[in-house]
Amino acid sequence: MERKFLSYFWIFLKGMAMGIADIIPGVSGGTIAFITGIYEELISSLNEIKFSLIKDFKNGGVKLISSKINIPFLICLFSGIIFSVLLFSNFILWLLSEYPILIWSFFFGLIISSILYVIKKIEKWNLLTVLILIIGIIIAYRITKLEVLSSYDSYIYLFISGAIAICAMILPGISGAFILVIMGSYSSVMQAINDKEISKIMAFAFGAIFGLMTFSKLLKFLFKEFKNETLAILTGFMAGALVKIWPWKKNTEQLYEECVSPLAYEGDPKLLQAINLILIGFLLIFIFDYLANKKAIE
Repeated sequence: MERKFLSYFWIFLKGMAMGIADIIPGVSGGTIAFITGIYEELISSLNEIKFSLIKDFKNGGVKLISSKINIPFLICLFSGIIFSVLLFSNFILWLLSEYPILIWSFFFGLIISSILYVIKKIEKWNLLTVLILIIGIIIAYRITKLEVLSSYDSYIYLFISGAIAICAMILPGISGAFILVIMGSYSSVMQAINDKEISKIMAFAFGAIFGLMTFSKLLKFLFKEFKNETLAILTGFMAGALVKIWPWKKNTEQLYEECVSPLAYEGDPKLLQAINLILIGFLLIFIFDYLANKKAIE
């Protein structure tokens, strides 16, 4: 696919948005890829990466590899992801610590509109599609309720964590960062990134590469043969994960016991700001959709 420089720069920015989302436990970079219109191209491009490319590289060099892989797209996208993770990880974690309600509010609005966006992509509804949607909701909800394991940082465990988390990261609705939290690897990975511990980063990265090479093949098959059903379960994943992104989740249990509306609890001076950010996040998807339809980003 021939693209201009501006188009590749836009892909880089989408990668940055995916990287920021992947830092936050509860938000999926796959969701960002889907709502920005690059999800299926990402899965298809990842599926082209095979071990046989090593032999192709020996025989024909970069030129032969380029004829088989969407290299410019992958380089721009993953450069954006890596750039965000390295540059913004401390800042995003600081925002989550200091302004959690505002950050979760923005992403809550973003995911709500993402659900509506993906539902529109489902071309045929039937009983099976509805059942799959419900199953997706239940699976994602149960994942958000899993207990967190103790922290581990051995190289083998980081490799396994990378392989599992990357599968979640490319699934809309399921947060790879949250999977790392559950596995007890989140703090170890973030600390390794912040401290530039190359050996631990590489162990996690090799696991992620392995996970991408295997899981992307399954996703491509599902999109090709069962697109409506796949979109239904991805929608369910996003809907089921909303409980994790609910801005006032730290107060919900207490409010439930007191029979008070989560939007009216005392001590929240940022309520109006939070509602505004929910609306901004919600409207952002429709802005992306409008730009895509107008081909302003091609």
